[in-house]
Amino acid sequence: MHNFLPVTAKEMKNRGWNQVDFVYITGDAYVDHSSFGCAIISRLLESRGYRIGIISQPDWRKKESIQVFGEPRLGFLVTAGNMDSMVNHYTVSKKHRQKDAYSPGGKMGLRPDMATVVYSNLIRQTYKNTPIILGGIEASLRRLAHYDYWQDQVRRSILLDSGADLISYGMGEHSMIEIAEALDSGLPIGEITYIPGTVYKSKTLDMVYDPIILPSYEKIRDNKKAYADSFAVQYKNTDPFTAKPLAEDYGTRGYVIQNPPAKPLTQQEMDDVYDLPFAGTWHPMYDRLGGIPALEEIRFSLTSNRGCFGSCSFCALTFHQGRILQTRSHDSIIKEAVHMTEDPAFKGYIHDVGGPTADFRQPSCEKQLTKGVCQNRQCLFPEPCKNLTADHSDYVALLRKLRKIPKVKKVFIRSGVRFDYVMADKSPVFLQELVKYHISGQLRVAPEHVSDQVLRYMGKPSHQVYEKFLKAYEKENAKTGQKQYAVPYFMSSHPGCTVKDAVKLAEYVRDLGFTPEQVQDFYPTPSTLSTCMYYTGIHPLTGEKVYVPKDPHEKAVQRALMQYKNPANRVLVLEGLKMAGRMDLVGFGPKCLIRPERGKTGEKTKNKEQTGRKYSRKTIRHTHQKKKK
Repeated sequence: MHNFLPVTAKEMKNRGWNQVDFVYITGDAYVDHSSFGCAIISRLLESRGYRIGIISQPDWRKKESIQVFGEPRLGFLVTAGNMDSMVNHYTVSKKHRQKDAYSPGGKMGLRPDMATVVYSNLIRQTYKNTPIILGGIEASLRRLAHYDYWQDQVRRSILLDSGADLISYGMGEHSMIEIAEALDSGLPIGEITYIPGTVYKSKTLDMVYDPIILPSYEKIRDNKKAYADSFAVQYKNTDPFTAKPLAEDYGTRGYVIQNPPAKPLTQQEMDDVYDLPFAGTWHPMYDRLGGIPALEEIRFSLTSNRGCFGSCSFCALTFHQGRILQTRSHDSIIKEAVHMTEDPAFKGYIHDVGGPTADFRQPSCEKQLTKGVCQNRQCLFPEPCKNLTADHSDYVALLRKLRKIPKVKKVFIRSGVRFDYVMADKSPVFLQELVKYHISGQLRVAPEHVSDQVLRYMGKPSHQVYEKFLKAYEKENAKTGQKQYAVPYFMSSHPGCTVKDAVKLAEYVRDLGFTPEQVQDFYPTPSTLSTCMYYTGIHPLTGEKVYVPKDPHEKAVQRALMQYKNPANRVLVLEGLKMAGRMDLVGFGPKCLIRPERGKTGEKTKNKEQTGRKYSRKTIRHTHQKKKK
């Protein structure tokens, strides 16, 4: 049996322990793999000599479920898991999901809504004074007042609603070690106010050096412009080298103080983290329940980087991992890959080598590791910065080494290639080797939309850049004689997207020659720039007003337009075309999206000249295929 951390009092005592230092409570099933935050922090603390007990998915209706190990010596660590519990539970239309990939057998209902708050409240009912430290993406992205899509209101900092003492936000390795050392030295939790990457409560600002005072919670709750202004300040203070402390006023309750982010890990520190003794699988207690589905997605994948300077508006990475790239060394990644090949279940295929963005392997420019990222400009948007280092040579070298490992048949890249970064690289070598070695039939890319106006709000490059990438991609495929296609992801109903924009996207899908089986509707999750626009109708960085499609019916229309071939969508598509003044797309010509209703035109002819070319749903054509005259 793998050497998992104890999950029962019996296992704790079998180790000769009478008490653990930290009890780690997580909303996910216990998977001891480096893709799970709970596993990384617990193993990191263990490597420093701390005793950790794991309570995964406790029954939040019973106090006994968090008393498995008794009171910990130093404190409770609480996380909702690898996802925000509300995103985990609900679709964008606020319907209950049927499966939870982070629970045994995919079973839903094993964690509560707002799991971080519920778990912390449960602990506080039993252990009145034991320190509670929050972590994970739910706490990280709700660390200050934030718009909650599911309740359609601005919620307070999760620190107040949970009754916890401290938040470790971001990836947490640096801050958690410092928190543990401070508690171990005897320092009261209320005096741990100095650690980067943490959020704490304070009655006054007397001990805070040079803070930025944000608008009060009461003000941003009642005034959308104030909310947008506050978000803009937060957005510009996510860099560890330039950020200042932020103070949010809660009236008689005092302030919630956010310290600047923790410094990024050095490459050696990254290597050390991924060299920790992870079991690499789920706890055996889940075997009879079917295991944990989420592990299957990443079991034979390799993490090569953290952070992302792409800064898409709808992504929360800027607030969580940050914009500074952190990478593992080739030796560290190769070592893990060789170990992976020894797994009896390994079939010769490495499923991914990447991170938030697969092809980022160094900071976007040299100054970032000493001076930080720019506050008022982005690295790739609206076009690549003149100081951008667009170079795939290190990534190419890594992939070549992985391909040479015995027992490795193929190395895939699935975590997303930033096509504008590929086009900014003057060398064609990466694209050549990507086409030749690292995809199988289809390359998934995310242009997200075709309207430059919508793309601007998304923080994505113009559609012309995507078209140029497709031409280069087709050219490389032609050289190899392979028939491989680019399968684009599109998003509907993003802030700034009108029905006219949705029709423009539908026309593009028509020319593309295939119908997307799945359509991504914009999901307003906590702490993204797009969510701020969705709630306020204001672009927080420019102050301009933004059209926001909020009406559920209009959102359904926009979504239906992307799947206009589905007969079930006909009524919605027709309505969308009327709204956009595009009734020219109703008819029998090759450019029409839908046919007229029978009996209204008297035309019943169905030959190919009148209906236009027909395509199978399985047919995928190049988007730049020449149109028939």
